[in-house]
Amino acid sequence: MFDVTRRTFLVRAGQGSLALAVLTVAGCGPSALASAAPGAEEPSTPGDGGGGAPPASSGAAVAWHRANLGYVSAYILARAGEAAVVDTGVEHSEGAIGQALSAAGLGWDAVGHVILTHRHRDHAGSIDAVLAAAKDAAAYAGAADIPAISTTQPLVAVGDGETVFGLRIVATPGHTMGHIAVLDEVGGLLVAGDALRTVGGTLSGSNPDFTDDVAEAKASVAKLGELRYETLLVGHGEPILTGASAQVAALAAAG
Repeated sequence: MFDVTRRTFLVRAGQGSLALAVLTVAGCGPSALASAAPGAEEPSTPGDGGGGAPPASSGAAVAWHRANLGYVSAYILARAGEAAVVDTGVEHSEGAIGQALSAAGLGWDAVGHVILTHRHRDHAGSIDAVLAAAKDAAAYAGAADIPAISTTQPLVAVGDGETVFGLRIVATPGHTMGHIAVLDEVGGLLVAGDALRTVGGTLSGSNPDFTDDVAEAKASVAKLGELRYETLLVGHGEPILTGASAQVAALAAAG
């Protein structure tokens, strides 16, 4: 395992569903701000944030902020005046993401990292526009998905157990074969992309209509159920603020 920082530019170059009633679902956590926007379609010490020694705050929990893009969400994970953007929505979502940054008291110059959970256009459609705005940021994705992501910018391949901005990358293949989730182990926060969803107030696994490998997707739900986190942020649906990992474990056990 190794750490990926914002200065790293090395490019390392489906059907069934699960469902369980969600016990606690809400729009954003006590320390978070949500930014609503018009609807749109469907790696082992912490990163140094720009070279030199890791910041003193790198062991601190991140605060999260949601960019609500309609039926899909992107997230800002912020710590000590620096931020990572997880997913970028469909094309032309950069304005709503910028609004979420403003709600967090930050600008594009604070963004050092852009992490794509997977290749689908509702999560990666604005990658070039986001990187054009966040000029100092490096971008990351799972290796198996990188060839299918349309971007003019280099993407750093990250894998299971590596860290970006002090956040642990968790390989969660199935929805796509390069799908990854992002875990803040200090703060107990998981950004699950499309490995999990809470559409209609129900916690479930990857949407079978858009899943490359159903068996792998179910195995990834089981893997996420073995981790420990209080808050779950999903690509589709509302966040779960408390007891999230227990609910995911119950979902996995339900088979």
